[in-house]
Amino acid sequence: MSGSPIDPDNGKASELSALLKRRGFFFPSYEIYGGVAGFFDMGPMGSLLKDNIIKKWKDRFVIEEGFLLVDCPSIAPEVVFRHSGHLDKFSDMLTRCTDCSEPFRADHLLDDIIENADSLSEDELFTALKENDVKCPNCGGSLGPLEEFNLMFKTYIGTGSDRPAFLRPETAQSIFLDFPLLYRTNREKIPFGVAQIGKGFRNEISPRQGLLRQREFHMAEGEFFFDPEADGFPAFDTYRDLKVNLVANTDPDNSIRKELSSAVSEGMICSEVLGYFMGVTHSFAREIGIPEDRMRFREHLDTEMAHYARDCWDLEVLTSYGWIEMVGIADRSAYDLEQHTKGSGQEMTAMRRYPEPIQKEVTTISVNMKVLGPIFRGAAKEVNDAVSLLDPAAVKELLETGEPVKVVISQGEVEVPPGSLSIATEEKRVAGERFTPHVVEPSFGIDRLMVAVIEHAYFEAEKSPLREEASDGEGPYRVMRLLPSISPVKCGVFPLMNKDGLPELAIPIEKDLRKCGLITYYDHSGSIGRRYARMDEIGTPFNVTIDYESKDDGCVTIRERDTGIQKRVPISRIVNVISDLVSEKIIFDDLDQPVIS
Repeated sequence: MSGSPIDPDNGKASELSALLKRRGFFFPSYEIYGGVAGFFDMGPMGSLLKDNIIKKWKDRFVIEEGFLLVDCPSIAPEVVFRHSGHLDKFSDMLTRCTDCSEPFRADHLLDDIIENADSLSEDELFTALKENDVKCPNCGGSLGPLEEFNLMFKTYIGTGSDRPAFLRPETAQSIFLDFPLLYRTNREKIPFGVAQIGKGFRNEISPRQGLLRQREFHMAEGEFFFDPEADGFPAFDTYRDLKVNLVANTDPDNSIRKELSSAVSEGMICSEVLGYFMGVTHSFAREIGIPEDRMRFREHLDTEMAHYARDCWDLEVLTSYGWIEMVGIADRSAYDLEQHTKGSGQEMTAMRRYPEPIQKEVTTISVNMKVLGPIFRGAAKEVNDAVSLLDPAAVKELLETGEPVKVVISQGEVEVPPGSLSIATEEKRVAGERFTPHVVEPSFGIDRLMVAVIEHAYFEAEKSPLREEASDGEGPYRVMRLLPSISPVKCGVFPLMNKDGLPELAIPIEKDLRKCGLITYYDHSGSIGRRYARMDEIGTPFNVTIDYESKDDGCVTIRERDTGIQKRVPISRIVNVISDLVSEKIIFDDLDQPVIS
C-alpha cells in the first residue's frame, strides 16, 4: 500500500476529503443554505474519533500527570479580556479588495511567497504585498490598506448592551481566574496542573484549510503552575534523553535533532518544565499515531510571540497543507496571574515555604478605614484589598516623595489619600514568602490533530491485502490505519449470510461487545468483501465473521484490518479477545498462543 497523502499534488488529499464526507467524519455546516466558511459538523465517525482522542488526552494529563480537571463557561465579561491583553492584542491584519470588497487575512496572501509571513509587522506586511504585487485571489483587483481586526466574537450578557462579553478564544483565562480556589483545592501544594477541554472561538477573517482553521473548534489545554525558583524539575528526567527535531528561532530555516536535556542546558528551551511538556506532547502525538519523522518543534520568532509568552514552541506535523501547528507549548511566565491581580485586586499568589521558619524584617501597609470609608463609601473594601497587594517598599517610597498612591478597582484607577496609609516594619518569625507562580501551557488543537492522524493513517492499494476484495465503489482500495484505541468503530460483526441461523449467532455477539463498551457495526448486506471494504475505509481494526462452520465448531473468524489475516477464535472467548486487542493489551499475533486458541 502507498503512504500518507502528504503531497497535495498527488491527488490523494481531495480523494481523502471526499471519503471523509461520504463516510460521516465531518462536513461543512449549514450546507443546504450555502454553508458558512470556518464551521464544520462532526459526523458520527468524526465525533467518535474526536472523543477517543480526548479520552487519550484525559488519560495522559488528568490520570497520569494528575492535572485537576475543570469545566468553565465559554462566555466571559469584557473585563477579563481587557486585563488578559486579548482586547488590545488578539488581532490579525486585514486587507480588502478595492474592487469586490472581499476581506482577506493579509499574511495568508503571502503564504506561498514568504515563510512565516504571520511573523511580519504591519509595515513589513504592507511592503511585502506591494513588492510582490499581490492581487485579490477572487477577482484580481488591487488590495486596500491594512487594518487591525480583533478575532474575538463579541456578545452581551443579559438584556442590555451595558454588559459586553466575548466568546473565549482560549480556555485558559478561567483557569487563571480560579487559581486561588484551585490552589486551595490542591491543599496549597505546588507545582500542580489544571486541565480544561472545550470549545474556543475565533472570528477568523478568511478561514480555509478545512478543520485546520475554524471559527469554532475543540481545544484541550493544560496550565501547569510552578515555582520559578525551585531547584530543578525532577520529572524532566523522564524525557531528558528524548531526541526531537527542533527549529530554533535563531535559525528558522534549519531543523536539528537534539536531546531535550541538551536543548535546555544550552538555553534553546528556557526551562526544564517547558522541556518536560514538550516531551509529554511528543509522546502523546506518537501514542495517537503521528509518525516520528513527520513531527518537529518550531520555536516562535520574536515577532510572532504571543503577548503573554516568554518562550513558545509549536509541535508541527507535516500534512498535505505543509507543516501545520498542532500544539503550542508556551511559557507564560507570571503574566496572566499578575495581570488579573492588577485588574481584580485579588491576590493570585502561592506560598514558598522555608525548610525552617526564620526571623525576617517584614514591612506591612496599614489602611485607616475611618479615613478611607467616607471617601470611597461602598468601594472602600475593594480599595483596601487592592492596597494590600501593593509592594510595601514601593508605597513607602511614594509616601516619602509625596507621589500619589494609585490602585485599580472595578470602577477604574483611583488615588488613595496618603493620610489613610501607614507603613510599619518589624521583626517576625515567618514560615515562608508569597510569590506569583509561573505557568507552562500545553495547548492542543483537537480538530487539527484529527486531521493529522487521519492523513497519516490513510493508505491506498488496488486490492485489499491477501484477498481479492475491491474497493466499495470506483477507485483504489482505501484503508484508514487508525490505532485500535482511537478508531471510531472497534469491530464489525458480520453473519456470512443473512439466513440459516447465522444472524442468531451474530446478533448476541454484537450485543455482548457493546455491553463491554465497544462501538460495533452490524452488517449483513452485500458480499463479505464489500463489508470489509466499508469497515477498512473508516478504520475499523477488527471484523468478526460468523460462517457456517461456526454452527459446528463454535468458533468465529477475526480479520485484522492492516494485513487481512484471519484467525479462528471460540465464541466464548470473542468478547475478551476483541476487548484486549482494542485496548492493545495483546496484538493480533498473540492469537496464535494456546491460551486463546
